[in-house]
Amino acid sequence: MIEARFKGKDEKFEQIFVTGHANYKPHGEDIVCAAISTATIMTANMIEHLGLQDYILVTMKDGYFKLDVLKEAHLINQVLSNLKYTIIELEKQYPKYIKTIKEG
Repeated sequence: MIEARFKGKDEKFEQIFVTGHANYKPHGEDIVCAAISTATIMTANMIEHLGLQDYILVTMKDGYFKLDVLKEAHLINQVLSNLKYTIIELEKQYPKYIKTIKEG
């Protein structure tokens, strides 16, 4: 199961932590893992493309994505809200494979 933790208050994100594997299908065929991976990587790339990479710290490896917000910015919160919305929508479609947790 994939766990997505969103830490912060009032949609002001401090940290996003996504771990695990969906195990929906075998490796290379798992559309749930692919969707989550795409969403997290696209989010990090978008923040970098907007020139705000100094506001975050991203750590990624297989089955692990961590994004720490180092400096608050309205645009970063909007981008991260979109990631949260995307993962929640995926969780609605695949509740056996994704779990979202809000902390703070």
